Amino acid sequence: MTREAMTRPALRIALTAMLALALPARPLPARAEAPHHPKHDYPTAARADYVIGCLAANGFKRELLDKCACGIDTIADLMSYDDYEKADTILRMQQGGLGERGALFRDTPIAKDETEKLRRAQAEVNLRCK
Repeated sequence: MTREAMTRPALRIALTAMLALALPARPLPARAEAPHHPKHDYPTAARADYVIGCLAANGFKRELLDKCACGIDTIADLMSYDDYEKADTILRMQQGGLGERGALFRDTPIAKDETEKLRRAQAEVNLRCK
């Protein structure tokens, strides 16, 4: 059959078949898993702050990026952002040189309860994120 005798759709099919035969065969990409969406939504800045802090604590090794991202996702599954923010604030205040004024952040039942929630979530991070 000559090119002039072919209709446009038939020509398109023939050209597509020729191109397919000319291209090297590539394996199909692996099926991507559906992205995990944590139970609680955290602001992007809080997520980034956690990941950057995690990377800094581990020498900024690129291979730990997924583990650190998994960490904040796990915490977001287990704690609301308000609870996370309370616990994080308490821990930061405990580290500051507040002296006796820092007792409010160390010695109260509320401070202990809030930080214990975060410690349990962090223990779960160690189990889930390898």
